[in-house]
Amino acid sequence: MLDGPLLTAEQFIDTRFSLPESGQWAELHGGKVQVFQPPDLDHGNTILNLSKLLADYVQTHRRGYPCFDLGLLMETGPDTIRFPAASYFLQGNRFDETDKTYTETLPAIVIELASTSDRRQSLPRRVEDYFAWGVEGMWIIDPASRDVIVIDQAGKERRFEENDTFTERQLPGFECVIEQLFVEPSWYGAQ
Repeated sequence: MLDGPLLTAEQFIDTRFSLPESGQWAELHGGKVQVFQPPDLDHGNTILNLSKLLADYVQTHRRGYPCFDLGLLMETGPDTIRFPAASYFLQGNRFDETDKTYTETLPAIVIELASTSDRRQSLPRRVEDYFAWGVEGMWIIDPASRDVIVIDQAGKERRFEENDTFTERQLPGFECVIEQLFVEPSWYGAQ
């Protein structure tokens, strides 16, 4: 956590770009700024693959929509904004949250990437906080171990490894082989 006065959500958003890495890896926890380690290229590759899989699902099934790099205002006075890898919304008008910097709207599913050691260490608390806030399900994607852990509101965990096929009850018809999340694009490494 960075030292300084407690910030509101608005103050944090206004100053976020002046933080290291333009605030890309920063969050607000109880009014205090927390900066995470920048992830490696596997993080970006996983986000790219995840976005393609979810976009295909939305186009085919027209159920809800995902948002990436959207802050979730989970507490006020002092304010807490978390920035998961993705949030999936099943309620409200389609794409209502897309152009926002942060929202108070509760997503159905929160997707986290365990792509740095400090993010891995903070995951138990993050999971607890998301469920206390009312999130129905979580996906924890780990590019290092190449697996996904799915947790429901009751705390039941399902682990999917690289060759497993993952389905999500909240997204009927969604299916992917976990390996698809970690595939490198054909242009990657090309000379």
